[in-house]
Amino acid sequence: IGTTKKGIGPTYSSKATRNGLRVSDLVGDFHKFSEKYKHLVEHYTHMFPDLKVDVMGEIEKYKHLRERIRPMVRETVSYMHTQITENKRILVECAQSTILDIDFGLYPFVTSSNCSVGGVCTGLGIPPHVVGDVFGVIKAYLTRVGAGGFPTELKDDKGKLLQERGAEYGVTTGRPRRCGWLDLAMLKYSNMVNGFTGLAVTKLDILDVFEEIKVGVAYILDGQKLNTFPASDDDVQRVEVEYVTLPGWKVSTETARKFSDLPPNAQQYIRTIESHIGVPVKWVGVGKDRDSIIPCS
Repeated sequence: IGTTKKGIGPTYSSKATRNGLRVSDLVGDFHKFSEKYKHLVEHYTHMFPDLKVDVMGEIEKYKHLRERIRPMVRETVSYMHTQITENKRILVECAQSTILDIDFGLYPFVTSSNCSVGGVCTGLGIPPHVVGDVFGVIKAYLTRVGAGGFPTELKDDKGKLLQERGAEYGVTTGRPRRCGWLDLAMLKYSNMVNGFTGLAVTKLDILDVFEEIKVGVAYILDGQKLNTFPASDDDVQRVEVEYVTLPGWKVSTETARKFSDLPPNAQQYIRTIESHIGVPVKWVGVGKDRDSIIPCS
């Protein structure tokens, strides 16, 4: 299904089957940790007879590693509660995208965790009522690593151009990312799940060279316009995309430092996103530098 093959899936499988090892085990009674580790190895070698593990060697490694990480370990529920009651500002970054969420994403082409806004509560142990602003971060076009439906994917020279200009290669695996036009039907669905209070649109400058830019605004399946993202990959593979075509701007946006510096057609592109999603765009990114993130009025 196109995973990174770094062990995330097996780790979450152990979590679900209740035989996983947690950090509290590692920094706690090491004898008990060692016994649990041996049982876990026994479990996996029974499932995969060719798996070879130097049990005592690995336990010795963990004995040293636990002392290295011990100063960085904290019981997070009470820690976060204290920060909240002291009115501290807390910034939480969710990884990946809603479409990779284990529950709301394009199953089975998803990750193993909740990377939508619900993961803030389940991952940190904070109550929902304290969550304030929810900012959605999107590229000015769409990318995906791995398998799964991609309705607005460009398999032509335009897709290759996006890939090259945007340096679209996976951080973990180095695999080239699939590229396509921005999919506002997908973004609407993400907004339904997350309840965005603002958007940040990054990499607008990658679109500087296009004469025309398409934006997907709706899906049509079996002649019917959908009002949500399809639940099955089979349906995602079959949808037709309704596009709007916008004029490009054909000038560099990299030196823009306020919204009014952007070419009119670039401003129109951002306003189109806002009008279809019903959420204001708060920031636009036009380059790699920190000051390339410009506020929108």
